[in-house]
Amino acid sequence: MTSSIIAEKNELRGKARAKRADLARGCTDFGERIAAFTDTLPVSAGTMVSGYVAMGEEADPSLLIEALKARGCEVCYPRVHKGQPLTFHVPVPGEHWMRSGFGVQEPRPDWPRANPKVLLVPLLAFDAQGYRLGYGGGYYDRTLAHFRAEREITAIGIAYAGQEVERVPRDARDERLDAVVTEQGFRRFCRA
Repeated sequence: MTSSIIAEKNELRGKARAKRADLARGCTDFGERIAAFTDTLPVSAGTMVSGYVAMGEEADPSLLIEALKARGCEVCYPRVHKGQPLTFHVPVPGEHWMRSGFGVQEPRPDWPRANPKVLLVPLLAFDAQGYRLGYGGGYYDRTLAHFRAEREITAIGIAYAGQEVERVPRDARDERLDAVVTEQGFRRFCRA
């Protein structure tokens, strides 16, 4: 990655964090609104879906995840491994989650492993081509590249509509989302 791309991404991250915080304060019914679009998502009963536990002002998918469970989907959550693709685990009822080095709640390593077909992906910003700006660790990019080399996987960004930007700075390692769900609806991205 060139130093100019890194600088562009870092500058956008700062702006995107501030904007997302404002959007979160202004959209207190976000969870209910995205859960209302459950039937528009390309997810059928029995599908293993990876959720995430929102931190800070991240767009919170918890009500959408509950709606997907009610629809018959199975749910797993990501676990971070430095420099590696994420692994996914099914929560064990009654057992406590762990807190990662990033302060994120994540599954315990001994919980059952899972192979999701759909990933719900947090982000700071996204563009109309489906590129997303994350936090800079490359975890979702590595994970999507790994899965896409082996099989089909659907990546759906979870965001406030106002997180869309004209263009996310990118290079060859950045993986595209297939779709995004916001408080305004579900939107697929065209593959060129």
